[in-house]
Amino acid sequence: MFSKLSVVVVSVLATLVAAGGSTQCCTSVQNSDSSSVAAVAALVGLDLSGLNIPVGLGCSPITVVGNNCGGTTVTCDAPEKQWGSLIAINCIPITL
Repeated sequence: MFSKLSVVVVSVLATLVAAGGSTQCCTSVQNSDSSSVAAVAALVGLDLSGLNIPVGLGCSPITVVGNNCGGTTVTCDAPEKQWGSLIAINCIPITL
């Protein structure tokens, strides 16, 4: 059973990454109009006003299958600019 699950997980993650997103582990995912997101976006000079998208905070890339994400596993749009681990844009939770 474990080996079949591993194959499914690898396939899903590979498909999501190939679709242009990056797989991330985020502390939280909030709407772009929340005060927390606005504060972090302001720190990195990012203007999210007028957008209604899910934003990941405290995110780090998942590069190894089986990485134990203590937060929310998501796929996010690959950023044009890196913002460290602070913020990721348009994050969709991955449910397996």
